[in-house]
Amino acid sequence: MPGGAIATGGGVGGNVPKNKFAGIAMTAFSAFGGILFGYDTGVISGVKEMKDWLRTFGYPSGTGYAISTSNESLIVSILSAGTFFGALLGAPAADYMGRKWGIVFACLVFSAGVAMQTAATAVPLFVVGRVFAGLGVGLVSCLVPMYMSECSPKWIRGAVVSSYQWAITIGLLIAAVVNNSTQYRDDHSSFRIPIAIQFAWAAILAGGMSLLPESPRWLIKRGRDADAAASLSRLTGYRPTDAETEAELDEIRSNLEAEMALGESSYADCFKFTKNRIALRTLTGIFIQAWQQLTGINFIFYYGTTFFKNSGISDPFLISIATNIVNVFMTLPGMWGVERFGRRRLLLVGAIGMCLCEYIVAIVGVTISVQNLAGQKVLIAFVCIYIAFFASTWGPIAWVITGEIFPLQIRAKAMSMSTASNWLWNFGIGYATPYLVNKKAGSAGLEAKVFFIWGTTCFCCIIFTYFCIPETKGLSLEQIDLMYQHTIPAKSHEYRRRLMADGNLPSEKEVHQDIHSEEKV
Repeated sequence: MPGGAIATGGGVGGNVPKNKFAGIAMTAFSAFGGILFGYDTGVISGVKEMKDWLRTFGYPSGTGYAISTSNESLIVSILSAGTFFGALLGAPAADYMGRKWGIVFACLVFSAGVAMQTAATAVPLFVVGRVFAGLGVGLVSCLVPMYMSECSPKWIRGAVVSSYQWAITIGLLIAAVVNNSTQYRDDHSSFRIPIAIQFAWAAILAGGMSLLPESPRWLIKRGRDADAAASLSRLTGYRPTDAETEAELDEIRSNLEAEMALGESSYADCFKFTKNRIALRTLTGIFIQAWQQLTGINFIFYYGTTFFKNSGISDPFLISIATNIVNVFMTLPGMWGVERFGRRRLLLVGAIGMCLCEYIVAIVGVTISVQNLAGQKVLIAFVCIYIAFFASTWGPIAWVITGEIFPLQIRAKAMSMSTASNWLWNFGIGYATPYLVNKKAGSAGLEAKVFFIWGTTCFCCIIFTYFCIPETKGLSLEQIDLMYQHTIPAKSHEYRRRLMADGNLPSEKEVHQDIHSEEKV
């Protein structure tokens, strides 16, 4: 699922802090931003199948109403077009307004979009509302993980950032439940209630963020050292004058000085072929987000209700709830496993599992009739297993990888491009899928055969992971820089073990100064 992780800082709390749960609780709340995207995605999947929504925005067809493929494609995918531009605006918004107030601003933009969708009685206003909601979600997808990565304790940063993906899955589940509760209403409330509930999610996030501390890194960058000490004190449980607080602030200042010494980097610098393999790292971030979307997961959550309905399943809304329950609870093993088994191994296992499941779903879908009850159960079972593999691997871990692999001087720009890549592919897949799946004039009519495409892209994910993703579990940022300089991803396990065993490594500032000297040469 989409929702990006902008990791512009090293986090706080290199050692386990005095109150080790304070920073976790503070930053974990911001993961609520994932609810906004997850719920919106889930709502549109069900709303577009409701009778009154089709009657309002569609056209008479036979004994009921239908919506054209072009309008369905536009309404579903246009949110991702908005999020693409919102993601690109996320970094400057964070630098100008700050992390937490940037999130509050994003909630206001999102609410404007929700208001338009709630009031709409024609496709144009509904589409514009989706664009504004997308801008808000795109901003949140940058700002929330940025805030989390800068404020969460280093020793559990990967799991904390992964909780954003978990919030997305919870939003999807809540949307499925709400859709199921209102689908039988025969007036505008059937779709307006699910859409309007999004005001509550935005209000909760904006209200909560206004009470949380600002990122200490942003405050230091603004020259507000006293405010940074107070903020860090709230995150760690130490007093502003404690030695531990001063040590953390000194580390943040040191990293900031190293960044300022390197000067401003352009987007072209993100694609330089240097000893530090900047281009490889940038392209890895961009493509891991693309492959995450190309696993086909959003086909289930955008078009799952329609797919199950066309497959002959009697209660597609109920099946949608079941698939979302799997998505929520199987994300938890991924949050635990990312620090237990490592990033690279779980990505490989997940890609293999998804590939097999999607080929099985495709084969079952093309060989059974819609009246075959046993075949329907097999189809549902393997869709759920496929979702379980995604939720515990590629869902959260893709964001963890992109939060760790970029060097300091290009991190913000590379992360904005990676996040924008996610939304661009999200838009493309959302727009193209109706034309691939529907049995209407001008469409390919693939139906279940579309899973052959997703199975093939998952096979490509296996190849990509093997050659491009190193194992970064337990490594500091300077150790990741050293790994990229001295080995390739396929041999990263052995080099990682050497780095973990070596206690005489250079500091992060020294590493980046060396890189800067190399680039000058």
